[in-house]
Amino acid sequence: MTHSELVQKVFRDPVHWPAFGFGLGLAPKAPGTFGSLLGLPIWWFGWPYGISAYLLLALLLFVLGVWICGESAKRLGVHDHGGIVWDEVVGMMLTMTFVEPSIISAVLGFGLFRLMDIVKPWPILDIDHRLRGGFGIMLDDVLAAVYAGLALAGIQYLLLNL
Repeated sequence: MTHSELVQKVFRDPVHWPAFGFGLGLAPKAPGTFGSLLGLPIWWFGWPYGISAYLLLALLLFVLGVWICGESAKRLGVHDHGGIVWDEVVGMMLTMTFVEPSIISAVLGFGLFRLMDIVKPWPILDIDHRLRGGFGIMLDDVLAAVYAGLALAGIQYLLLNL
């Protein structure tokens, strides 16, 4: 399928629209990076409502993402198409869960999440290869977010307590 055919497909099907990050996943290069950017404003504006509300929102977006990503992949006939970036949106949100909004934490968290999502340290790569469907698409990014979030919290702790 050509890029222009994919663009038409995404804009015609309401399932593809959120799965492709409302168009960000259509970037010809690094769609996951562009999709991750969408998670930052959700964190920035959602964080002040408190951890419980934020985690509830993340859980709802995860559950919705299992269906959206799975259905989009099924309709495209490609498991975890690179343009499906809803998982990166939720992963980016989860990476930032325990840090206050600031430009420094946004840049560090973004870089750490993209690194973990690309490198896929154990067991992320195994899960990415073994689990199919929407749950598999979402879970590898959640695990990347856990690794990145722990690293980010550790860096923040060290910087604030030196």
